[in-house]
Amino acid sequence: MPPEILGEPMPRRIVRAESFVYRAPIENPVINAFGTLRERVAVFIRLTDAGGATGWGEVWGNFPSIGVEHRARLFDGFVAPRLLGQTIEDIPAWWAASERALHLFGLQAGEPGSFAAALAGADLALHDLAARRAGLPLWRYWGGTDAGPVPAYASGLNPDEQALAQMAEARAAGHRTFKVKIGFGEARDLATLRPVFAGRRAAERVMVDINQGWSLPSAMRMVQALAEFDLTWIEEPLAADRPAWEWAQVAGASRAPLAAGENIRGAAAFHNAFAEHHLGFVQPDAAKWGGASANLPIARAAVQAGLAYCPHWLAGGVGLLASLHMLAAVRGPGLLEMDANPNPLRSLVTDPVLRLAAGQVALPAGVGLGTEPDLAALAPYLALRTDRAA
Repeated sequence: MPPEILGEPMPRRIVRAESFVYRAPIENPVINAFGTLRERVAVFIRLTDAGGATGWGEVWGNFPSIGVEHRARLFDGFVAPRLLGQTIEDIPAWWAASERALHLFGLQAGEPGSFAAALAGADLALHDLAARRAGLPLWRYWGGTDAGPVPAYASGLNPDEQALAQMAEARAAGHRTFKVKIGFGEARDLATLRPVFAGRRAAERVMVDINQGWSLPSAMRMVQALAEFDLTWIEEPLAADRPAWEWAQVAGASRAPLAAGENIRGAAAFHNAFAEHHLGFVQPDAAKWGGASANLPIARAAVQAGLAYCPHWLAGGVGLLASLHMLAAVRGPGLLEMDANPNPLRSLVTDPVLRLAAGQVALPAGVGLGTEPDLAALAPYLALRTDRAA
């Protein structure tokens, strides 16, 4: 970035909007109760303003992976025209107006989530652009004051014997907290967790993720079965759209607090969840809905309500960095989700700037996200690129 751009907070016109769709093959699938990820995908967004400054965002799309090109084209066809030629001084106001404008398109197409994700990626890119122009790291641009490291956990540990092996690998990488995928039947889930807890070291923590895989009767039975384990949380035991009384019933029967949020859309839905007191950990995904404009207020409200804000993330490196900066800006007792599975679309972006030790990840030193994707390194995985200019 030209040095004269740094420290210049005034916005400039957006003159270019690009999307980059990446697909990376993997040897070992990531196994969830709802399905299996057999490749890693990512949609990165780059916005450029008239002064040459750029900002990066990411559009959620890891499942099903066949949808990422579609989401990039939604960004190109419906979101980019709302950016190009515009001088955006109030990013949250732009996001709110764009969400209202795209609402009917999402309803008509029967896919409000896809439109929401395309818009969320653009919002994240606008915030990164603004922070870079101001010469600030994102966490400080968002009002953070603590430059210390952020607690993190290793996520996406597969069931069965893989869990213990992945836990050992994550521990060697610097993790001290681990999340295991379950939801495959009581016998299999208990057989997965017993060796994990037998191998757990002092001060290490473990949580489980069901990925919405239980019905209410199954959840009520399983939280009792899981009571033998000292779990930090039980994530998404029910489908996100099940009524509040079902969530409350499971929360009341569970020894461990419940966690959810990645599949909640809308500020009202989050605030209702806070008021109903069935969550201990709140996990919005800023690239799935709302970007930073909607999720920062939700994260702050969660912490004020005595809950832990733990941003959900299991995709590419741009979104992971944005999640890190959001948690650093909000703080509280939350942890950063860090995928323990190999993914070049994450590691090629984050490995140059992220340092993990003793369960804590240090904040990148640079402006904005702290780095930019190396497009040359990512080029072997490029599946689609869209490019619009004002």
